Amino acid sequence: MAGGNHSKAGEERAASRGQSEANRRLKYISLAVLVVQNASLILSIRYVRTLPGDRFFTTSAVVMAEVLKVLTCLLIILLQRRFNVKETVYFLVDSIVFQYKDTLKLAVPSLIYTLQNNLQYVAISNLPAATFQVTYQLKILTTALFSVLMLRKSLSRVQWVSLLLLFAGVAIVQVQQEGNKEASVSGGSNQNYTVGLVAVVISCLSSGFAGVYFEKILKGSSASVWVRNVQLGIFGTALGMLGLWWNDGAAMAQRGFLFGYTDMVWCVIFNQAFGGLLVAVVVKYADNILKGFATSFSIVVSTAMSVYLFGFHVDPLFTAGAGLVIGAVYMYSLPKASGSPSSSSSASASSASPQADGGADMEAFLPKAAPPAD
Repeated sequence: MAGGNHSKAGEERAASRGQSEANRRLKYISLAVLVVQNASLILSIRYVRTLPGDRFFTTSAVVMAEVLKVLTCLLIILLQRRFNVKETVYFLVDSIVFQYKDTLKLAVPSLIYTLQNNLQYVAISNLPAATFQVTYQLKILTTALFSVLMLRKSLSRVQWVSLLLLFAGVAIVQVQQEGNKEASVSGGSNQNYTVGLVAVVISCLSSGFAGVYFEKILKGSSASVWVRNVQLGIFGTALGMLGLWWNDGAAMAQRGFLFGYTDMVWCVIFNQAFGGLLVAVVVKYADNILKGFATSFSIVVSTAMSVYLFGFHVDPLFTAGAGLVIGAVYMYSLPKASGSPSSSSSASASSASPQADGGADMEAFLPKAAPPAD
């Protein structure tokens, strides 16, 4: 009897060690995915926007990414419903059409996300990838401030210090770039550093507000994050088409919706469409510290690749500013001391996209014994 209990305890310890090893492996995989997604999207957009030849319409790329995102979320919802098409259709009609007041709440963040996606193309087209990556971390600052103002969240002293360091680091990078504009836009004569800087600042402000607004909606509703992304995508596609018609309608009528699309452009669109959803699944296995480390490491990767691909010049001033930003991102992701009010969702600003955050809503990626209650 005692031998049997000893054997059972040994098996449990072995299973526990195996589970721990699997979780550790998943964390490393999560880190790699987050770094690659963060760095590759920015580098690939910068690459396709600086190539000679015909330029694709960025507004059409934003629309295409939204369409692909909606189709992916619909497929996931269908998977949750065990491929029961009739039940899925009824569920979507009820969630989107009959509960139209709930759906209309997503119009505001969808408008902001569409604006943000277009502004990112403008910013990356006019700024070096490394400079954009560093400056874009201001979204952590804006998200934290909007969380305090709109959600009444509290930040720890370490987080406040990290936000000050973040702002100082970005300011140093901008001073360095201001004194070296020729080097920063050497990739093309039609680039405008001021336009790029304004675009990234507005994008950070919109990212902070939309992320907090979206979080508030998620907390006030039982709808899954996949349904929310479908609602966002429907508005995003409609608003993106409106922006396409307004900005490039005449040119697109002559050249076509897919004008200038190459294999690399399609890679950018797929990365933009699926990257956020992929991160949504990945962050199940990555805590905030790991996400902060991944964001910091992606800045290093973007800078190194910018030197190799675009001849970006790294000087001591840029290194100091980027170092402050990297340290600030990591500090902000550190957990609060026990007993402090929680602000874990405000730390989600360090993730790749506001739409990627869903916490417990991510559990239903695969079907279970019964359809999940939404």
